[in-house]
Amino acid sequence: MADAATSANDTKDEFNRFVTGLGRGVAGALFLALPMLMTMEMWYLGFTIARERLLLLLLVNIPLLILLAHRIGFEETFTWREASRDATIAYGIGIVTSLVVLTALGLLRGDMPAGEIIAKIALQSVPASIGAMLGRSQLGHEETGDDTKETPYHGELLMMAAGALFLSLNIAPTDEMMVLAYKMSIWHAIAVTLLSMALMHGFVYAVSFIGGHELEPETPWWHAFVRFTLPGYVIALAISVFTLWIFERLGDSSAVEIMLSVIVLGFPASLGAAAARLIL
Repeated sequence: MADAATSANDTKDEFNRFVTGLGRGVAGALFLALPMLMTMEMWYLGFTIARERLLLLLLVNIPLLILLAHRIGFEETFTWREASRDATIAYGIGIVTSLVVLTALGLLRGDMPAGEIIAKIALQSVPASIGAMLGRSQLGHEETGDDTKETPYHGELLMMAAGALFLSLNIAPTDEMMVLAYKMSIWHAIAVTLLSMALMHGFVYAVSFIGGHELEPETPWWHAFVRFTLPGYVIALAISVFTLWIFERLGDSSAVEIMLSVIVLGFPASLGAAAARLIL
């Protein structure tokens, strides 16, 4: 009888933790994705974006969500199957949250073509699903969770990619980003590049935020820069190129214009990559 009661209590506690995780996921989806849900360019993109590019964005988001789930899922995960389950739940939260908010704002109407409705929800579900997964980390930690999981090097790089993707999704669709790139000179671009790498490195190592990775005293100063900051910035630039291409912001631009646009978007993307390192 005692064993049965203990088992029942454990099951109840596990269920309560899972429900709490769902609540944090919804809060994270709303809190982190609401700016994009209320951005005019994102509404129009749901109508104009090429469907094959949208599909590619949705497919790329899946492995990033699984990695996030394995690290900071709704409950402690021990296998990739459990992480995939949490990633599916996060995607579901992102879809439902996007549907509810877009409908409440009058952006989804019954007279719209089904393809437009689906595309708008699908597009907004990407940042909302990432926000849902990050909600567990940013809005609280499970008492029984293991926050000291070791993450392999390639996993940390993928985490950086997830953070860069999330923040670049906020900026890439906006016209202001293109205006900034148009106004910049090569010297401005160099300054932004150096500032991006300096902030990215400093946020994780020098400032020593909670979750940051402090260096051992005997470690050379350049080790972390070469191993994490520089690859992280390259990842941020690659994600910037990807999101600009997805949102059809490159067009017939010259090589210099494309470079400037990537560097401008790489600034927030690099900070997103650094922020992702803080939750490892």
